[in-house]
Amino acid sequence: MSRFVDRVVIHVSAGDGGNGCASVHREKFKPLGGPDGGNGGNGGDVTLVVDAGVHTLLDFHFRPNAKATNGKQGQGSNRSGANGEGLELKVPDGTVVLTEDGEVLADLVGHGTQYVAARGGRGGLGNAALASKARKAPGFALLGEPGDARDLVLELRSVADVGLIGFPSAGKSSLIAVLSAARPKIADYPFTTLVPNLGVVTAGESVFTVADVPGLIPGASQGKGLGLDFLRHIERCAVLVHVVDCATEEPDRDPVSDVDAVEAELAQYTPSLGDDLAERPRIVVLNKIDIPDAADLAEIVRPEMEARGWRVFEVSTASQKGLRELTFALGEVVEADRASKPAPERTRVVLRPTAVDDSGFTVEPDPEIDGGFIVRGERPERWVRQTNFDNDEAIGYLGDRLARLGVEEALAAKGAKPGSPVTIGRMQFDWEPSTPAGVAVMMSGRGTDTRLDQTDRANAADRKAAKQARRVHGDETARGTGDDGE
Repeated sequence: MSRFVDRVVIHVSAGDGGNGCASVHREKFKPLGGPDGGNGGNGGDVTLVVDAGVHTLLDFHFRPNAKATNGKQGQGSNRSGANGEGLELKVPDGTVVLTEDGEVLADLVGHGTQYVAARGGRGGLGNAALASKARKAPGFALLGEPGDARDLVLELRSVADVGLIGFPSAGKSSLIAVLSAARPKIADYPFTTLVPNLGVVTAGESVFTVADVPGLIPGASQGKGLGLDFLRHIERCAVLVHVVDCATEEPDRDPVSDVDAVEAELAQYTPSLGDDLAERPRIVVLNKIDIPDAADLAEIVRPEMEARGWRVFEVSTASQKGLRELTFALGEVVEADRASKPAPERTRVVLRPTAVDDSGFTVEPDPEIDGGFIVRGERPERWVRQTNFDNDEAIGYLGDRLARLGVEEALAAKGAKPGSPVTIGRMQFDWEPSTPAGVAVMMSGRGTDTRLDQTDRANAADRKAAKQARRVHGDETARGTGDDGE
């Protein structure tokens, strides 16, 4: 038996970036031919894609975990690692993506609409990409960044123009069955409809969709009964239709009190998409007038409903009386709502350059450590994640990057002293300044490779000194020969 699921919590994990490779080209008679380590591949993204063929979130109910593949590590001979494969998750039209705190991240409407739920990590650079004039043979490579991992809430909110609202067994399912080709379950007991039903209705040249949503009872805005399972599916509707049972046999119910109870629940419900339900047009349908007592009751309550400014229609789904007038009235309201909305525009690419005075990081005192500081910023935190702290040269490279960014100057300006604990991301270390902004200290040769000292090949300085020595020796020999000739 199929199930309808319209709210799930999923855990998405993007792929991690591959590590860069620290390699040195080796060839016969060339013991140290230069760095040739390739870059690591990028991790795959996890993307939500609207698919018109998907109508429920049932797949995520049974498989809530989604993980994209990792990027491959770089290799020698300048071979970059392969990128991880992205993962596309198909969701139904009208899916809203929220955080666990209820913040709306994306409203996915329209076939093909995409949202990157988790972005893959960057691949680390190999030592070939890190080579420079000052660091000709780096003995390290950058690590790949971890991919995003987060918990998301997916809620399906029906994309319909008309929403049928009312108490259980008011005749909503019967109404949508005669107006469209939808075939919902119809029975003579409450809460027959447990899932939203959508039907397509044609009224002249107007074509619109009607949603038959689960029945409402007092307290639904606090989750009583089907509660929010009902209310979230009317957030997108252009017009709300009160379907009232004029033939109810319950002594404590009447059409006016039913409508007031539903309106009270709508007033207490706050849509997360931002629109106010009180501003939506209302239409009242007095149903089951094929029963004589119901027809008499409809005549009595009709003036009171019209006094509220609402259009009222007396219909019978059994005899189909009044349905044609209702259909064209709904089409008129839907077309007016469509005309009032601005025409959709193409998505524009918005460029937001960094402000001139934005350093890209902040330095704050650490509230938990006396004399400590916390450096926050996208680039410093990313550089720390990419650093292999088992490699002294990689740590030196990180220090150079932070110094060029101005972190050391900012720490000195905040009163940091040598040995002060500094936290960047998840790493904490003792600050040792190396720029004039702090206390000058002698550092070992950064950017050097100890393997260069092990080769027997003469470097440029040795060759220049040997050339000068040969020239001096030649001059002395020439002078000695001249003296012997005299």
